[in-house]
Amino acid sequence: MRRLSLAAGLWLGVAAAAQAGQPVNLKAETADSDGVVTLGDLFDGAGSAAGVRVAAKPGLSVVLDAGAVQQLARRAGLDWANAEGVRRIIVRSGASGGSASVARTGNVEVLTYARSLSTGEIVQPEDLIWAKAAMAPGDAPHDADQVVGLSARRPLRAGSAVSARDVSAPQVIATGDIITLTYEAAGMVLSAKAKAMGRATVGEAFAAQNLSSKRTIQAVATGPGQAAVGPAADQLQAAPATRYALR
Repeated sequence: MRRLSLAAGLWLGVAAAAQAGQPVNLKAETADSDGVVTLGDLFDGAGSAAGVRVAAKPGLSVVLDAGAVQQLARRAGLDWANAEGVRRIIVRSGASGGSASVARTGNVEVLTYARSLSTGEIVQPEDLIWAKAAMAPGDAPHDADQVVGLSARRPLRAGSAVSARDVSAPQVIATGDIITLTYEAAGMVLSAKAKAMGRATVGEAFAAQNLSSKRTIQAVATGPGQAAVGPAADQLQAAPATRYALR
């Protein structure tokens, strides 16, 4: 493949304009019940595109970038005008009758932390152990794979029961980071340096300012200091989430 240095302003010319598709409206209450957010969870009238994956939701809620969702919807044949100027979409866990998950009580087997973890630390397989407890949280994971590779959202104490709200996808891009943006298509790779205007986890969209052109564009984080733009970015958001053990 060829690797070229990206000229100032090139980002605006490499992607073809998306064609208008089926008009849809954002739902008044955006919720999901299986941990995978789809276009059908977000829009009324999504039709055959309802099953298109938008993002994973490992916790009780996830915040999506409205611009990235709009772009993904267009590629799936849907046209969301976003006349209200929505910038962020919050997707919460859906539940029958609006009730929350119920904790299990009694002598139950529950996943616990084998050691104490600091905020931001990545959960490893050896950090988890099954144990008997008097109560399990309502959002307790049934499999260690649901937690391994995620980042502690707060200090976690050894011996405490694991809860989905304890962890989230690890942050790989921080606001102000100097990162490499990559555009790849038809066997050609273009790269440029940019400044992150927000923070992001792997597969999450964020704003970045091209250091040469000073233009701000939407990118999708692919790893520490790395992000994709263009078709590859859309594919990353539509594909199953990848977890990285960074420790």
